[in-house]
Formats: sequence, structure tokens, C-alpha cells
Amino acid sequence: MDRRAVHEQWERDRATLHELVAAVTAADLRRRSAGTRWTNGQLVFHLVFGYQIVRALLVLVRLFGRLPDSVSRRFAAALNAATPPFHVINYLGSCGGGLLGPERAAAWLDHIIASLHRSLDRATEADLARGMHYPTRWDPFFRPTMTMADVYRYPSLHFAFHRQQLTLDR
Repeated sequence: MDRRAVHEQWERDRATLHELVAAVTAADLRRRSAGTRWTNGQLVFHLVFGYQIVRALLVLVRLFGRLPDSVSRRFAAALNAATPPFHVINYLGSCGGGLLGPERAAAWLDHIIASLHRSLDRATEADLARGMHYPTRWDPFFRPTMTMADVYRYPSLHFAFHRQQLTLDR
């Protein structure tokens, strides 16, 4: 894993969000995004939430990566079975999070990325190789098995995908 490349991508995402927030208007935030049911304001929060969820995913991979493979396989299957309520919670969470405003979302992203930088710097090669099964129905970027290194790369994939759905520049 190229740690420097991951750190640099996180910083590019952070800068991108700050640029968006600096240029966005209230009308932009109320406009519907492309390909989602969210407004741009709600989707800005969702961009940040993709980074926040990594902190929980890292805890899970640290735990399940030490257990027998069958345990995380069953856990992922149970989460896949709970996909419909997950999607409702994911949707409503970003609806509510969009009320925080883009400036608070950008400040929150600063805090999260600083935390992820420290976490990645502390991770050993053995940590980065640790893996577990994931609920592939929850997110298009979840693969059946992901390592901690994959989890550290995940938020930038999520960010880039959803960034393209913002209609701020239209």
C-alpha cells in the first residue's frame, strides 16, 4: 500500500470539499443532486459521512480480522440480509446531516481526515493486511473481502463517486 498516495488523496478530497463549500449558495444546496434522492446539501454531508464510516470499519476489521474467517462471513451475510433498513437509515441520516450546513461538514471532514492520517501512520504492515468479509449489497465499493488497506482507500472512492452526483456547477 502506498501510504503517501492515500494521504495525498485524502488531502485532495478535503481541499475539494472546502472549495465546494466556499463557492456554494443556498440555492445550490437546495437543488436536487443527480442520480440520488438527496439535495446537494444532503449529499455534501454524505460525502463526509463516507469518511466518518471508515473509523467504524477500521474497528470492525481489527476485530473480525483476528477471528476465524467464518465469523466475518456470517456477519457480512447478516448485514447483507439487513440491506433494506440500512438503505433507509443511510438515506435519512444524510437528510438530517444536511441540516448541519456545509461549513460544519467541512470542519467535520478536517477532523476526520486528521484522525485517519494518524491512524494510517500507526498501522503496521500486518494491520494493513488484516481482512474480513463485507456486506457487498450495502455499498458498490465494498468487495466480498477487504483488508484494512482497502478500508483506508475506500472513502476516496466513495467521495469521488458521489462528488460527480453534485449539481453545484450546473
